[in-house]
Amino acid sequence: MNINPLTTTAQALVVPGKGLLAMDESTGTCNARFAALGLPETIEARSAYRELLVTTPGLGEGISGAILFDETIRQHTAAGVSLVEILQQAGIIPGIKVDLGAHELAGFPGEQVTEGLDGLRPRLTEYAALGARFAKWRAVLTIGHDRPSRAGIAANAHALARYAALCQAAGLVPIVEPEVLLTGSHSLARCAAVTEEVLHEVFAQLRMQGVALEGMLLKPSMVLAGADCPKQPTTAQVADATVACLLRTVPAAVPGVAFLSGGQSPEEATRHLAAMHERFAGRLPWALTFSFGRALQQPALEIWAGQAANVAAAQQALLERVRGNMVAITAGSAVAM
Repeated sequence: MNINPLTTTAQALVVPGKGLLAMDESTGTCNARFAALGLPETIEARSAYRELLVTTPGLGEGISGAILFDETIRQHTAAGVSLVEILQQAGIIPGIKVDLGAHELAGFPGEQVTEGLDGLRPRLTEYAALGARFAKWRAVLTIGHDRPSRAGIAANAHALARYAALCQAAGLVPIVEPEVLLTGSHSLARCAAVTEEVLHEVFAQLRMQGVALEGMLLKPSMVLAGADCPKQPTTAQVADATVACLLRTVPAAVPGVAFLSGGQSPEEATRHLAAMHERFAGRLPWALTFSFGRALQQPALEIWAGQAANVAAAQQALLERVRGNMVAITAGSAVAM
């Protein structure tokens, strides 16, 4: 394995002032979002929407990489140009979601483990040939009574590490995504404790599988109180708890941390990210940025509504969300200097 190209790509994905656009929704998830807006659940509609996203003028000013789905990486614009080529022309690095979704963890009701390791090696080779330079694998963990279990944490951490090792062997930068779900009534402190335990296990497994930390990125959830918790923390408390957790668990060799939005509103996710930069500018060993999906896309999707006449307005809405997060990740930069 040649670590240099991996390190170069990882660093390019977390270049200051930019983040990632997660447009890797599965067909089912994309169709569900379309259905909620009364849009046709067809491959043609999905292709038109994805073309809208990747052809947004100026998108590359704030987006370093785009995470695609298997269907998306093979799609073309109406003019016959591949979406991968459009991204490359905009200076955006194409990536690919490679897990096959979370399924019930045998013997542990209410817990899940992500599948997709079988046959992953040849799939990675194919995706690299299609233009992907990085990949993503998502694990999901739910906080509840006696959950997540040690077995659930270990199973997901092991899968993440095996995936990451296979990615690096194929020349792709792995984005490691252990998501602690927002679902539940747990407190901020409980989420912090669970997230810390999860990340400790993830990095232990990454080391065990020989993953080069310099050639990977972490995509965690922020430390948040559950959506049903009666006492919601302040923005500053979320920022402090999240950064404290990362400092305890994420080695300095990792180039960057790109947060998922994890069910937060677009505005909440941006506020929390901005607060981390304002409060910790110049004091962190890795870059902090965003890898948002719905938090960037939802306003654009609602404006587009499947109408060609709305494309320009939808693209402008996407750009506004991107620029808001660009401001968030440069917050405090003057202090850092």
